[in-house]
Amino acid sequence: MKVTPLHDRVVVKRLEGEEKTKGGIIIPDTAKEKPQEGRVIAVGPGRLDKDGKRMPLDVKVGDRVLFARWAGTEVKIEGEEHIIMKEDDILGVIES
Repeated sequence: MKVTPLHDRVVVKRLEGEEKTKGGIIIPDTAKEKPQEGRVIAVGPGRLDKDGKRMPLDVKVGDRVLFARWAGTEVKIEGEEHIIMKEDDILGVIES
């Protein structure tokens, strides 16, 4: 199933969190925080400005992004967790 977000929305797949601390302590599942990092899976066509022109998004498919802790709505697509959020909820693009 392919999901295409509308307007300035983005579909992000959350990246897995760390299993161990830097000191080597294993973090149990109940103590883990959800990571605020993900990979962009799909982007919408962009929002319309007041003149009716499309404003393209700054992120593209494949970008690794940082997003706000409570950003977007979590959905399951083909059994996998994804987040649909507005581009405004993305704090930055991580370059490798």
